[in-house]
Amino acid sequence: MLKILANLKKNWISVLFIILLLCLQAWTDLTLPDYTSRIVNTGIQAGGIEYIAPQVIRKDKMDNILLYTEEDEEILKNYTLISKNNLSKEDYNKKVKEYPELANQDLYELNKLTKKQKEYLDEIILKPYVASYSNGNEIVGLLASQTAIQITKQEYIAIGVNTDSIQNKYILKTGLQMIGISIVSMSAAIVIMFLSARVAASLGRTLREKVFKRVLQFTRKEFMDFSTASLITRSTNDIQQIQMLIAMAFRVIVYAPIMGVGGFLKVLANSNNSMAWVIGVAIGAILFVISILFTVAMPKFKKLQDLIDRLNLVSREILTGLPVIRAFNTEKREEKRFDTANKDLMKTNVFISRAMSIMMPALMFIMNSIMLLIIWVGGHKVDEGILQVGDMMAFIQYTMHIVISFLFISMIAIFLPRGQVSARRINEVLEKEPSIKDKEVTKEFDENKRGYVEFKDVSFRYPDADTEILEDITFTAEPRKNNCDNRKYRITENQHL
Repeated sequence: MLKILANLKKNWISVLFIILLLCLQAWTDLTLPDYTSRIVNTGIQAGGIEYIAPQVIRKDKMDNILLYTEEDEEILKNYTLISKNNLSKEDYNKKVKEYPELANQDLYELNKLTKKQKEYLDEIILKPYVASYSNGNEIVGLLASQTAIQITKQEYIAIGVNTDSIQNKYILKTGLQMIGISIVSMSAAIVIMFLSARVAASLGRTLREKVFKRVLQFTRKEFMDFSTASLITRSTNDIQQIQMLIAMAFRVIVYAPIMGVGGFLKVLANSNNSMAWVIGVAIGAILFVISILFTVAMPKFKKLQDLIDRLNLVSREILTGLPVIRAFNTEKREEKRFDTANKDLMKTNVFISRAMSIMMPALMFIMNSIMLLIIWVGGHKVDEGILQVGDMMAFIQYTMHIVISFLFISMIAIFLPRGQVSARRINEVLEKEPSIKDKEVTKEFDENKRGYVEFKDVSFRYPDADTEILEDITFTAEPRKNNCDNRKYRITENQHL
């Protein structure tokens, strides 16, 4: 197979571009579940509120929060006190429209912070924030974060902030980002399929050209090693198998491993690790089904090409010898020969098709069962406050990416044995050296001897013969002369016919 793939060097730029696009598509596909999780967790459950630290908070509430922490200065340096006294009339009117509660009391407004600064502020304000609203009762873990978000939402409502607008803006922004990523993924997939088909077709053309040129160099001896029917099959069906394999291989060999490994890393990084065992169960079940099917079907794949050879051979013999068959009235016997070859090929194809038809429903059953298992286990964790609904949905999508990547790998493993057989058969033709070769270094042509045919010490024997038919023959045939009548040839005493 590696010798066949060496013919791709003419298209190395396209191959490199395909690999880069596959990496881009894998990145986009692995990014989308995270956005789904954000829409559910932040956009729906949290009302579009991304951070625990409120953008604006009443002064008395902030004073209450600071009673439960020693990092009051660290928290306050991120906020600015706004009131009627320290704002111009114009700024005050703008702020009142944005925060109606400002007309009744002073407010703290969050300064412009970076993402890292906001995340750090969330860490130091979480415990005192929740404690101040729960009368000092400690709440930890995911439940504390969810409680803090709801407290922030209630604070916004008390101040008069339009929380529906916050939620709609967040969902719209995240949704547009998902659409943009999906468009990038779709565009990459279209270009990948186009380039893969083009590279595969170019490889098929190159192989057909090489096989044809090699066959033109064959002598009778080489044609006895390969039947005409076999050469036709190798030039058409076998090369077509290689072409189909290459068109699929780019997507599977590069894309599937990235999706599998990337999906698993995303699960470990963004989801609850306690559910990672579900992925192990899914992969184990898939490998079990695939291994059984491969054990049963793999020998049939290797036999299939030989059966196609046999059918082509019988068909060619019958068609080329049809006058003789009719003359000897052996039509029935030839029909039985063709029917036997045809049925053998049909039985093998039916067996392989049935095996593959069993594989897909079995794998879909595994996928659906794994999804139900994730929902069952994840539902209990959501009920216990350990896992969020969005994280469970993202976990389902990452798991499906991992399972589908193994499906892709299984599909290439199905076509690969047949492709390897075809590659071996093509290499047999390309590596077959003709028994008669032209000299690599030719003499300079003498214009005075144009039309002369000269043999010097020539011997010839038929393939598999024990002795030469012609031995050490030397003669010259001159142009425009009857060389036999003019006796222009010579045979030495030791030469004979």
